[in-house]
Amino acid sequence: MRVNLKSLGCRLNEAELETWAREFQDDGHRIVDDTDEADLLVFNSCAVTQDAVRKSRNLLRKACRANPGAKIVVSGCYASLNTEEAAALGVDLVIANTDKHRLVKIARERLSFPSMPAQATDPGESALFRLGRHRAFIKIQDGCRYRCTYCIVTVARGEERSRNPAKIVEEINRLHAQGIQEAVLTGVHLGGYGSDSGSTLTALIQTVLEQTAIPRLRLGSLEPWDIPESFVDLFDNPRLMPHLHLPLQSGSDTVLKRMARRCKTAEYRALVKRLRARVPDINLTTDVIAGFPGETESEWAETLAFVEAIGFGHIHVFSFSPRAGTAAAEMPSPVHGAIRKARSRTLHEVAERQKREFAARQLGRTLPVLWEGTRRTNGGDTLIFGYTPNYLKVGMPLSVEDGARLSYTISPAQLTVVADSGDYLRGQTALVP
Repeated sequence: MRVNLKSLGCRLNEAELETWAREFQDDGHRIVDDTDEADLLVFNSCAVTQDAVRKSRNLLRKACRANPGAKIVVSGCYASLNTEEAAALGVDLVIANTDKHRLVKIARERLSFPSMPAQATDPGESALFRLGRHRAFIKIQDGCRYRCTYCIVTVARGEERSRNPAKIVEEINRLHAQGIQEAVLTGVHLGGYGSDSGSTLTALIQTVLEQTAIPRLRLGSLEPWDIPESFVDLFDNPRLMPHLHLPLQSGSDTVLKRMARRCKTAEYRALVKRLRARVPDINLTTDVIAGFPGETESEWAETLAFVEAIGFGHIHVFSFSPRAGTAAAEMPSPVHGAIRKARSRTLHEVAERQKREFAARQLGRTLPVLWEGTRRTNGGDTLIFGYTPNYLKVGMPLSVEDGARLSYTISPAQLTVVADSGDYLRGQTALVP
């Protein structure tokens, strides 16, 4: 059977999709790229914003139209929060988040398709390569015990649940044996790992570094209040990549209080200072919401000033959108849509400038790059693209043939110039296998 898998939203959704791909492959089925050639379509949906809900609905409708003969399975947060609505879109099976760890088994039983493990793809070939992935997202936990007032995901995902460390190590070792060079630990509340088992994220990272040989270990989004003093010592191991995504959401303490965030700006600033003192190359990226309910001009000015003072390698900018079912959706004094958009545009401009500034500070350095594949730029050049340890995108002129040999490997590149678009750095190297 030919299976097409798609995901919308967070890295955790990507991690789950990758797990399903491996399980379908182990069952003897083939992962395909195109929706219209699949016998089974599997969609991991999102509901983090109303826009994500709309996109989830539209993608499902589009899939039904594109391949009416295929069976369609949907899971994820949209499907869990809007089960009847999702079912009415013409899908064959809706699987809630609580059961998504058994999705392949449930789909096999409910849709009556065969399991043919004897015909499975060679176990040395990673299903991730069929998905076009060059790094593996490893789900280490699910759920969140916190209730930020703008977030619906905690409702959709439920209580915190941590995976067994041995299972995580086994998964990473298996993927490494298949050629994967980088693993990204991810979860709804990554720093909450072990809250239900008496362990910690720090202990898990130490275990992974000790019991695997994968060249690169990266972390997903990590709440700033979850980082203890000893955490920075982990970066003494060069296999832990010097990049952290630390959601800020606002640079105003009064707005942070309305958001029910657990880190004040002074604490965030102190954390950044501590990290940069020990890990000079670290790339700190973040999320910021523009136009949260009640956000005054002075509060917005505080956010801009704080962002300018910290300096980020990248900022995900969100214009606040009320999400039904969250406390923020019912808060008084909503910010007018035009003001939200204007603030978002202003922050985007700051973010682009800071991204260029951080990239420019890397020029002249030679850094190891995990190469992903070649593509043509708008200027007609053929470049191979990849990422440095601190998660800077690098493009290097190379023939398609040489690019194919470098893909999925790590080799050094000298960073020479920031591309005109600002999206990547140009690199050069003579080390072609």
